[in-house]
Amino acid sequence: MPSPSQPVSRTEEPYTTQYDRLDDEPLSVAVATAVATACNEDVTELEPLHYAINADALERLFEPRANGLRSDGSVSFEYSDCLVTITADGTIQVES
Repeated sequence: MPSPSQPVSRTEEPYTTQYDRLDDEPLSVAVATAVATACNEDVTELEPLHYAINADALERLFEPRANGLRSDGSVSFEYSDCLVTITADGTIQVES
């Protein structure tokens, strides 16, 4: 994994998928699946997501609210040597 002073180089097109925020599948599972797909790895071979980000906080950040779904905002973090960006519309983008 690169050190904080060394940026991760991105050479391939990012992998993008859509997460249905009203689905029963946890966002953390969708993120792990997206990273595994982008990196052509089995999801069970990835490090646990909680090593990269607080999965409970991630779920709460994008969960539906009493007045509807969030319409803006995003979060980016590094996970399994990838840059993962999740937007409020349910887009998960993985740059490896």
